[in-house]
This record gives sequence, C-alpha cells and structure tokens, in this order.
Amino acid sequence: MKATDRLSIGQLAERTGLAVSAIRYYEEQGLVSAFRNAGGHRRFVRSDIRRLSFVLIAQQFGFTIAQIRQQLDSIPNAKNPGKDDWARISSEFRAELDARIETLTLLREKLDGCIGCGCLSLEKCALYNPDDRAGAKGAGPRYLLGDKPETGP
Repeated sequence: MKATDRLSIGQLAERTGLAVSAIRYYEEQGLVSAFRNAGGHRRFVRSDIRRLSFVLIAQQFGFTIAQIRQQLDSIPNAKNPGKDDWARISSEFRAELDARIETLTLLREKLDGCIGCGCLSLEKCALYNPDDRAGAKGAGPRYLLGDKPETGP
C-alpha cells in the first residue's frame, strides 16, 4: 500500500462526518486501526471510511460497540472489505433486525390496548387481564413479550 493511499485523521473525519475525538474513541474500541507515520501522526486506510460508516449505521439501529466489534473483527483492518464480507455481516445482523421489526410491529398494533403490564388502567384490561393474571407470568408487559391473554373468570 502506498503512503498516499492512507488518510490523516482529519481527512477521515471530513469524509465520515465524525469528530476527530470520535474517531480516536472508535480506534480505542478496536473498530479501526491507525498506522503511525515517521512523524507519529495517525494514518488510516481508505476502507476505514466504510468501517466507520457501518459503525454509525449499526449504532443507529441499536447495536452495541461490542456487537459491532465482533463483526468487524472478522475483517482484517488493513484489508479492504469486499462484498462477501459485508454480505456475511449483513446476514448476521438481519436476523436481529427482523426480530426487532416484529417486536416493534407488535408494539405499534397493541400499545393502545391491554399489554399485560398490570396497570389495569384501560377498560380492556378487565377483559384481557382480570385481576392482573398476567402478573403471575412475570414482570413487564407480558402480552407484548409473547404471553397470551387469558380471558374469562
């Protein structure tokens, strides 16, 4: 790799829209790795633009730094990730995203009704959760967590 193919931290910040301090943080977290030039300045490979863009997107979808790092660890830092690398990462995140979408859809459809939380504040609660029977199944909004309402006495 030619030295001219490497980016300064300022160039990487400009291209990704991240603050220099954020790039340093992601470097500390092991999500990108810098080389040091003769003057001791950080130099990044161009593929770090995509790595950091992926980090931003994954964080917006609620993935943790640890989850993101686990995926990126499978791609060597100096290697320019290829289509197969990103396809594998995408398929691994897809299952979790699908589960979140399913949960959010259920929440959207059921939030205005009895969710089995035990508040008993809606008229429907008396039908779907009489005497807070859902509470016997555990804490939280039991019906949104997948438990079925018990109707009747």
